[in-house]
Amino acid sequence: QLALAMFFRTSMLAPRMFGSSALTAVFMCQTPTAMLSGHKGRAASNLASLDVGQLKVTHSLTKKAIPAFNENLPFGKHFSDHMLEVNWDAEQGFGAPRIVPFHKLELDPAAPSLHYGVQCFEGMKAYKDQDGKIRLFRPDMNMNRWDASCVRLALPSFDKSQMINCLKAFLKEEATWIPQKDGFSYYLRPTAIATSSTLGVVPPSEALFFIFGCPVGPYFKDGFAPVKILAESQFKRAWPGGTGNAKVGGNYAPGLLPQKMAQEKGYSQVLWLFGEEDYVTEVGSMNIFVFWKNAQGNDELVTAPLDGTILPGVTRDSILELAKAWGEFEVSERLFTMHEVVAAAAEGR
Repeated sequence: QLALAMFFRTSMLAPRMFGSSALTAVFMCQTPTAMLSGHKGRAASNLASLDVGQLKVTHSLTKKAIPAFNENLPFGKHFSDHMLEVNWDAEQGFGAPRIVPFHKLELDPAAPSLHYGVQCFEGMKAYKDQDGKIRLFRPDMNMNRWDASCVRLALPSFDKSQMINCLKAFLKEEATWIPQKDGFSYYLRPTAIATSSTLGVVPPSEALFFIFGCPVGPYFKDGFAPVKILAESQFKRAWPGGTGNAKVGGNYAPGLLPQKMAQEKGYSQVLWLFGEEDYVTEVGSMNIFVFWKNAQGNDELVTAPLDGTILPGVTRDSILELAKAWGEFEVSERLFTMHEVVAAAAEGR
């Protein structure tokens, strides 16, 4: 029976599936250098580095009501009591990180993040295991990708291990907001924005790094079930030499109109195709895999290659490593077209 399109996202890959020793032994992390073909950050050795030892905590005097962790919990709505912040400027480097009450940001009207899209973010999750211990799933990979996104936008590179330690301290403060329930988690949104006060297309001289979060259930309203997607060939998400492999806001805003048009036709997401050949790239909020019997008659799990036009997904990497370790079928990262998928479906492959 056919060509099954398999979609994986972090909410579907529970950390309890993998032992920490297996992760250490098997999984390899992609570095910013590999992702960005050698581009360097702007941090100088004489500037202050991020240091969790300087972390300051200011507790919120007013506690928010924690929502019920059930099927009615919306995605990205109920933010917890605190947030993590750290400032950077080109003259001093990184300031002291701080955990403060969740609040609205105050920005200069000339901030480059508002005019030129000098902002990037990450998406990751924290969980509680059966003993109530807080767990993160491969946070080093999220930090690598966040750092690479910063470098791509001329924002400063940061010490990833120190940022993870700051994140751990933040999660301890927000522990009561982290669900201990299958299918539920605490979604984290690490973000970096340029905050300089100047108009002009130049690298930023000031920036703000911050992390906040909220408890979440299934991303789609249908829960953990297959989603209907529209293969889109008119609009393009990314192109060679662009920012398709970086998690920047500029990759998402142009996709909102096609997404809206797809939803009006009854689809949950858009599958982005590229080129006259209609190469399969990625879906709006996830990477895509196809499991089929290929033209040579072999069982194969295939996904688009990391050619600079798609995000190096953490779940994508995990699936590839696990599938290769199983050795039950071919595992490929290569170009393939929507026409090949349609043909395989028609032929029962």
